[in-house]
Amino acid sequence: MTMRLAVISTTKDTDRVLAAMQDQSGGAIRVVLQFGEKTAQFRASSMSRMKASRGAEGHVMEGSSYRGAAEVVFQSPDYFRQRDEFADHLTRNASMFKQKSHPIETLDEYHSYFHVLYDTIAQQLRDRNVTHVLIFSVPHLGYDTALYYLAKAMGLPVLIVTQSLFPNQFFSTTDVGAMGLFPADPDAPPHEITQGEQPQLFYMKGVKQEREAGGKITAAALAEMMTFLVLKGRWRALNPVYVWRLLARMRQVYGAFPRWRDPFAGFFHEHALSYFDQLASYEGQEIDLSGKYVYVPLQMQPEMTTSSLGGRFRDQAYMIERLAEMLPEGVRILVKENPKQGAYMRGPMFFHRLKRIPKVQFLPSYANTHALTAHAQFVATITGTVGWEALCMGKPVLVFGGAWYRAFPGAVQWREGLRYQDVAGKTFAHDALQQAVGAMLGRCHPGVVDRDYIEIVEGYSDAANVQTVAKQLMGLLDGTIAPSFIAPSGIASNAETSPQHGTAARRGAAPHPTLVP
Repeated sequence: MTMRLAVISTTKDTDRVLAAMQDQSGGAIRVVLQFGEKTAQFRASSMSRMKASRGAEGHVMEGSSYRGAAEVVFQSPDYFRQRDEFADHLTRNASMFKQKSHPIETLDEYHSYFHVLYDTIAQQLRDRNVTHVLIFSVPHLGYDTALYYLAKAMGLPVLIVTQSLFPNQFFSTTDVGAMGLFPADPDAPPHEITQGEQPQLFYMKGVKQEREAGGKITAAALAEMMTFLVLKGRWRALNPVYVWRLLARMRQVYGAFPRWRDPFAGFFHEHALSYFDQLASYEGQEIDLSGKYVYVPLQMQPEMTTSSLGGRFRDQAYMIERLAEMLPEGVRILVKENPKQGAYMRGPMFFHRLKRIPKVQFLPSYANTHALTAHAQFVATITGTVGWEALCMGKPVLVFGGAWYRAFPGAVQWREGLRYQDVAGKTFAHDALQQAVGAMLGRCHPGVVDRDYIEIVEGYSDAANVQTVAKQLMGLLDGTIAPSFIAPSGIASNAETSPQHGTAARRGAAPHPTLVP
């Protein structure tokens, strides 16, 4: 029987993998529905931006009408949570955060678009007789969220793949809620980790951990400001007083932060100025690492790691509120902003909520994250890589989301009733950590599915990678290769933080071996 595949593939690299899969299968696999770029049936960006951009078969909304195809989702007990998650995922493309934005402004419009897009995609799945779904990266952009949930509700097998921090290794799962959960394998060879050594993260190049003189407005920032004035400023762009005030505020912001911090190099909106004004107010304070504290490094948003793997804790202020509840008197919460964060989800109310928590102290941008981790009782994060760094240093980590390392020794998943001493008193052997990492890597797959990670792969070859990844995906889709992460039978994969609340488990999946503790 031919496997009729629906795919989210938005890069030329993954498109080449799809072509190789169809070629290697000898016709047993056919891509019948692709959301991607110009050559795909439908443009993915046309859905997230609500534009008229056409793919090879036009626009997905052309000729569409209400068919009731998505009622399996609309009538589900999970309807309200899925609807709100869809709105959250689309917010990243709102006009305050993207130059190429969608026109949605009100909550009811997000809800209406949820119904329209879900019904349209569901009908495409029916009309094309799709049998399997493949998504490159965990769904977090709205249209991929819709495809994922619809496929689950319609009983279609889903495969999600995403790159790991380990060179030339990618993760796979059939359930987002299973991320980070895998069977224990005491016979797996351990993965050597030098205790205390910090992983070198290529995407954090240029970020420093010490005081530095203030910066100046960059050419990139000026270009972004001009783009803002042209696209969104309207008549105000012709007002020299308004433009001068914008420049003056930008100059103040740049002068308040170290030179490596370029607040507006990637996007400018006048709304963001108040965020950086607020952040600048913490730059001059002293850093006190004495006494007991929990270190909370905020994660960058919008990102898949929070919007999809964070569940309710994509609201990082809520994570800190719950953390504060479990800490005894005298234990502080030291919060550091992500060095690449913009104003998204960091409005005045975010800081107001943190200020209402007496235990919280917000740190300046130059605070050294390694020193903060080393002296902390433990690190608390949703899914941040800092949690992995803490484990490598022998520090326990409290995980609020579906982090890939959440089943490792030393990691404690947040749950109702969790006590401070359950985390602060956690001890674990470095050998046990190395063995668990080895077991996880034994379930990973060779290859690169995200081009950003090529630079950490020695001797990388595009041609070889395409063939290798295609072979791995074919095995994952036909069941001859096991996915990296699986939800345990009968147990919600992560009832508090997972977007699925254990969807696979509720469907009565076959029993799995004991998960790594």
